[in-house]
Amino acid sequence: MTFWIVISLITLATAALLSLVLIRGRDPGGPAAAYDLDVYRQQLREVEKDLARGVLQPADAERIRTEVSRRILAADAQLQAASDGNAQPKGASRVMAALVSLALAGGVYGLYSQLGAPGYADMGLELRIAAAAERAASRPSQSEAEAEAPQRPAPEVEPGYLELVEQLRSTAANRANDAQGQALLVQHEGNLGNFSAAAEAKANFIRIMSGDVEARDFGELAELQIMATGGYVSPEAEEALRMALTLDRFDGGARYYWGLMMAQIGRPDIAYEVWSGTLAMGPAEAPWVTAITAQIEEIAFRAGVDYTPIEPGSAPIPGRGPAGSGPSDADIAAAQDMSAEDRAAMIRGMVEGLSDRLATTGGSPQEWAQLIGALSVLQETERARAIYAEAQKVFADTPDALAAITAAAQRAGITE
Repeated sequence: MTFWIVISLITLATAALLSLVLIRGRDPGGPAAAYDLDVYRQQLREVEKDLARGVLQPADAERIRTEVSRRILAADAQLQAASDGNAQPKGASRVMAALVSLALAGGVYGLYSQLGAPGYADMGLELRIAAAAERAASRPSQSEAEAEAPQRPAPEVEPGYLELVEQLRSTAANRANDAQGQALLVQHEGNLGNFSAAAEAKANFIRIMSGDVEARDFGELAELQIMATGGYVSPEAEEALRMALTLDRFDGGARYYWGLMMAQIGRPDIAYEVWSGTLAMGPAEAPWVTAITAQIEEIAFRAGVDYTPIEPGSAPIPGRGPAGSGPSDADIAAAQDMSAEDRAAMIRGMVEGLSDRLATTGGSPQEWAQLIGALSVLQETERARAIYAEAQKVFADTPDALAAITAAAQRAGITE
């Protein structure tokens, strides 16, 4: 409401100033004929003075009076004509002022309706984060998004190729546990633009492999799901991305789509953080680098970041082991020799950094285990239990990974 009051006052003040200028008109200053009249009148006075002093003869004085009087009449006629021509019609000025005021008010509202957000209440950072979380929880599912996605034109292919793909579909349907058949189906359904069918085949491939898959498999599944919806990252695609980043937090394609999802739910701050790191890791020729470069400046603007261009591949990828990813067992062991305050401060700094990263881009099972162990050292038992519960959901389909996390939870004494 405050915004509209301020905008209304500014608009009214501007309209009033313009209307005043239009109604009062422009003062062009006195015409030249008015100056001439003053000169001629002064000449008549000088003639009378000279006649009284005897400088002029009466006949000469009369002749001068006649000539000056004639000039006075001519100048007065010019002055009257100039006054009539400069007169500004008051009625037309008032109508024009009203039209200008209406045009100004309408233009302000129309511009705001296009560039602004009518009806959008003032929101602080905490409310924006809460709104983003609500938007993420209530956004459409994969099936709903696919139903709303625009139809894509079918690619031009040879009839013989379509017959081969149809045979492949039939064979894959009859061999439900044939991973190779599902992998081929993924490739050829994708070639035909049937991304939904390709994503289904990829999900079957992952199921058949029973966890013996890599991060790129989950990344490919997420990409197919996103392409099937026309660029929208659904909750199902989010889960696939989470698995990909859990297995390899440096997967550039998964990191690109994770940032895209954050931008879509209203968290451009996280999107910029993920994309800037991904862009710096490179490599420069990677396809996701091109996609990020085309969008990161706008995301930086939405995040309130003063963007400085990032050179792709300018930062080397850090080691993929525990080093640099969070508090290692050696770090925690060394902390035992410190004072209680120094130990807590050291571990807490590393814990918060690791916790934030796992919440945004995921991490390896070892990093989840490290976080649980570090929280137990800090005696944050309830938080460690919450992390363990989240890890059980994330790694539900990868028993081997979950086993390492469960062992860390048992050592921390938080398992039931």
